[in-house]
Amino acid sequence: MRRKPRIPPSPLPQRDGIDPFRVRLPLDGAWSTVRDHLVERLAAGPGVIDTMLREGRIVGADGAAVTPDAPYVPGAWVWFHREYAAEVPVPFPIGIVYRDEHVVVADKPHFLATTPRGSHVTETALARLRRELDLPELGPAHRLDRLTAGLVLFVVRSGERGAYQTLFGDRRVRKEYEAVAAYDPAVALPRTVRSRIVKERGVLAAYEVPGGEPNAESRIELLGERGGLGRYRLVPHTGRTHQLRVHMNALGLPILGDPLYPVVADAVAPDDFRRPLQLLARSLEFRDPVTGREHRFESGRTLAAWSAYEEWAGGGVAHSS
Repeated sequence: MRRKPRIPPSPLPQRDGIDPFRVRLPLDGAWSTVRDHLVERLAAGPGVIDTMLREGRIVGADGAAVTPDAPYVPGAWVWFHREYAAEVPVPFPIGIVYRDEHVVVADKPHFLATTPRGSHVTETALARLRRELDLPELGPAHRLDRLTAGLVLFVVRSGERGAYQTLFGDRRVRKEYEAVAAYDPAVALPRTVRSRIVKERGVLAAYEVPGGEPNAESRIELLGERGGLGRYRLVPHTGRTHQLRVHMNALGLPILGDPLYPVVADAVAPDDFRRPLQLLARSLEFRDPVTGREHRFESGRTLAAWSAYEEWAGGGVAHSS
């Protein structure tokens, strides 16, 4: 078995809470210079790599700038900061439910991605918290969909992140969600929903495979109903992408504000923060793998469609409470 290469520490600091991009030069290849490999591999556009090299913005493990004619060295590492497009600020604060020397439990608002991905980079919970709390090693123990609000566990020290991620991988964290959807007295609740969910890369919506071996399980309970709406407690026993949204839709109870289920809606403008998805990660409960403490945390947020439906439906809710 080939051992994974040891990654040297980054010679570049973070920028705006974002780590520099890292590239390892392949052990086999016919490139004569580092420049030739980067141009072929990164497809950054005409002249971009040449400009970065001339300006000294690509560095090696020793922190020295890679010159435009630097020879290709198999297995070597280079670092640089990518240029990101300007992002529309998400105008809602991140709440801090708990913080100690090991973890930060954040209460994320709707519309804010957990970690950098795609067009959401600097406007993410991770980048914001690194900047605001001055915690450059901060990293997520798990992720929450951009459109879902609620609790996210971050780890302060990179060396301890694996222990907390293992909690989630081994299903030793009890998570509870709340949702607002239509109320249908014909849907018998509580119930446990099991199905096989598939999420294909590049496809926005996940889907269920009829008759497939179940890989997703959710407990769904009705907490209350009024005015044709239901407030639901959702307890996932597995962690498939969009699992709760898919299972609620399968019951004929799509979560209010969902742009993917039952049908994929047209994209909205980046600055449109109306009618947030009515899904909230309400609580996290686990034994801390480092300290041994028993933790239970609850979000302080509420779902607008339950507390002020007319305002939410009219698009007048311009806050994430």
